[in-house]
Amino acid sequence: MTTYVHEGDLPADALASATAVAIDSETMGLRLGRDPLCVVQLSDGGGDAHVVKLNRETYDAPNLKRLLTDPAVVKIFHFGRFDIAMFWLHLGVVTAPVYCTKIASKLARTYTDRHGLKDVTRELLSVDLSKAQQSSDWGAAKLSDDQIAYAASDVLHLHALRERLDAMLVRERRDHLARACFEFLPHRALLDVAGWEDADIFAHT
Repeated sequence: MTTYVHEGDLPADALASATAVAIDSETMGLRLGRDPLCVVQLSDGGGDAHVVKLNRETYDAPNLKRLLTDPAVVKIFHFGRFDIAMFWLHLGVVTAPVYCTKIASKLARTYTDRHGLKDVTRELLSVDLSKAQQSSDWGAAKLSDDQIAYAASDVLHLHALRERLDAMLVRERRDHLARACFEFLPHRALLDVAGWEDADIFAHT
């Protein structure tokens, strides 16, 4: 396994042949509109990872933006709702098409309420992820080795999780619901950005 670190943007030839790319991001916090996007990490499922430290002055990352909007590449997230909203706010692109392993887990694994990436990965893949760097300073001038390893670990297993969860969704006859949710997810993220983050627009009240 190799982790490549890039400044500002993804190289033009990176992930060029991928049809599905696992993606996650690191920010200075979890509040839309306040906390900047700092890092985007990606993997094609082959064992390598790309960690992009963004230029927060310009967010000029044309290769990354091209990948996020490529209709031929499925972007795999875990809780993609937040990442997609951040990409719209800071990169100015709507990410699609997408797959979210957290949504898939909630639809397929109804026997538990533990749908965090660490929990799902431990149960389905017998891999114990470390979350020690989750709350570290992602806006630092230089990422530490521990931060880079953490960022990579969050995307290296999403392809395998997708495969396991897809089988469970088919078994439970909920795969059509999952597909509909994935198609709606970018719109849900845009509603968050527009001010409906805490509102259920489908609720009666």
